Amino acid sequence: MLQQDNLLNVPSTPVAEPAGLRATARYFRVLGDPTRLAILGALREGPCSASVLARGVMVPQSRVSNHLACLRWCEFVVAQRRGRQVLYELADTGVCELVEAARRLAAGRAEHLESCERIGPDWV
Repeated sequence: MLQQDNLLNVPSTPVAEPAGLRATARYFRVLGDPTRLAILGALREGPCSASVLARGVMVPQSRVSNHLACLRWCEFVVAQRRGRQVLYELADTGVCELVEAARRLAAGRAEHLESCERIGPDWV
């Protein structure tokens, strides 16, 4: 006889999570914001200040600074102080290759993906 919990094929004991799965999911979550993707794309051209990035991605500087804090914490970008100015640059250009591969994969269904209402309230 089945236990009440297993009527929906729910395991009675927790399934072990593969090593690194949470970190990998978090990595993609960092990349899941259009502003952060735009910032990473702009930094592909070379180091920039937050104010230059804000003008380039057409987002208020306070929002760019908030996204840069996320990108720094997750080690996607590094910051270097040059006098009174802080310049940001990519920590690893491999992330841009990943983003470009994702862009190619999404291109054939971009309209469909942009209309998704199941991921976040306003993800684009």
